[in-house]
Amino acid sequence: MNIAVILAGGTGSRVGGGTPKQFLILAGKTILEHSVQTFENHPLIDQIAIVCHKDYIDNINALIGQNGWQKVTKVLPGGRERYESSLIALRSYAAYPDSNILIHDAARPLVSERIITDSIKALESSNAVMVGLATSDTIFQTDQEGKYIESIPQRALLRRAQTPQSFKIGTLSRAFEIALKDPAFVCTDDCGIISKYLPAERIAIVDGEEKNMKLTYSSDLSILETFF
Repeated sequence: MNIAVILAGGTGSRVGGGTPKQFLILAGKTILEHSVQTFENHPLIDQIAIVCHKDYIDNINALIGQNGWQKVTKVLPGGRERYESSLIALRSYAAYPDSNILIHDAARPLVSERIITDSIKALESSNAVMVGLATSDTIFQTDQEGKYIESIPQRALLRRAQTPQSFKIGTLSRAFEIALKDPAFVCTDDCGIISKYLPAERIAIVDGEEKNMKLTYSSDLSILETFF
């Protein structure tokens, strides 16, 4: 199976206001609806799971009914951290270790069918896949205090991470199993877990798109409106 997991547990505090960002309205629908609909429409996606804060499960179920989503088979209460939400979804599909799981941020409402297709295709030869977008800016690394430049990597070798991040379920499960035994475990994304705890696994790269941006700040809303 190809299973899409939509992470919608954020509170959106940086966007402002009391509404979680995945429920903000953009082009007539919530951010979450745009994100889910692309996976619902994709012919290669078999199932969709939405992970959200427990207080918003009823809201999600209402959206499922309003939109007639047939592929959304699970609505799961999320964890406190992003990795906990990914792990909850992963464990709910533990019986399918050879299936593919595509983990996507609900706050990226303009993921394209092409990105999804390329991610699934890349899983035919790799166990982990990252969506990456080339950076046009020079990136530098600082010292521990952030006061001085320590190194300047070659820009041509740098990419900005996007989602979905895609995996064989068994591979990501093994990485989490090792990671959770590490008392110093820190995680910002799922590919980072593979990179650190299963270093022999090569993570394939799929080209991202500028419009597949993440809603993080209130100013991002106007940019997304332009893309729509």
